[in-house]
Amino acid sequence: MGRVTERRKVLRIRDGALSSRPDTLVAEEPLEIRLNGKPLAITMRTPGDDFALAAGFLVSEGVLAAADDVRNIVYCAGATVDGSNTYNVVDVTTAPDVTLPDFTLERNVYTSSSCGLCGKASLDAVRTTARFPIADTPPVRVTPELLAGLPDRLRAAQQVFDRTGGLHAAALFDEDGELLDVREDVGRHNAVDKLVGRALQSGQLPLSRTILLVSGRASFELAQKAVMAGIPVLAAVSAPSSLAVDLAAETGLTLVGFLRGSSMNVYAGEDRIALREAAAQG
Repeated sequence: MGRVTERRKVLRIRDGALSSRPDTLVAEEPLEIRLNGKPLAITMRTPGDDFALAAGFLVSEGVLAAADDVRNIVYCAGATVDGSNTYNVVDVTTAPDVTLPDFTLERNVYTSSSCGLCGKASLDAVRTTARFPIADTPPVRVTPELLAGLPDRLRAAQQVFDRTGGLHAAALFDEDGELLDVREDVGRHNAVDKLVGRALQSGQLPLSRTILLVSGRASFELAQKAVMAGIPVLAAVSAPSSLAVDLAAETGLTLVGFLRGSSMNVYAGEDRIALREAAAQG
């Protein structure tokens, strides 16, 4: 299996002085996801939690909803011409009653570490495949103060980032702000898939009383992944996209962006933010 980090020689320039030294970089390798032996997607990822990544990706695609939907996940032996196992191809075997996507359509997709699934379909795709409509009853209620403290807790849990400075992260918190899980990857969409896949494997879906925090921006795809896992609150340290806001507003997802210090923007689902309490304390 590939390493999470790799060493490369680098020329350092500091105040005009030159030096040569090894540097620690985050590893990036392709992962091909096969479904019942048929190629479905290729993603550029940081090796590690590959089975969870594949499972989480299939949750976001509406294929999987429970641990019993998966019969087996394995690395494919003989993935290369010489028959060696690169640990870069995984095959997910589903239970017999799982409805599969239509392989006759152009479903083979490529996802990059920067933007995730390229050319993702419109909001209609989420409407037709969502297995867990957001249904936190009673509604999750979080204060701005609770949200403001989450980025520091995420940053403190980023072990590989400390060594490389080149990883995104996604973390799940409960409604009281307790850290439940955190994953790192070169792609924040992969980090989310790893979180969701681990939740699927442990029988915790839907994640109806959790907060998902992502480093960087909140794209449509990240909002989609939150909705597909039943997560009611998505927060990002940077900006959301317009389509992410549209999806959040339509599905009832609370979407928070520019979460930095005590400042944040609430783009949708403000009913879950305890604004009155915040105003009273102010």
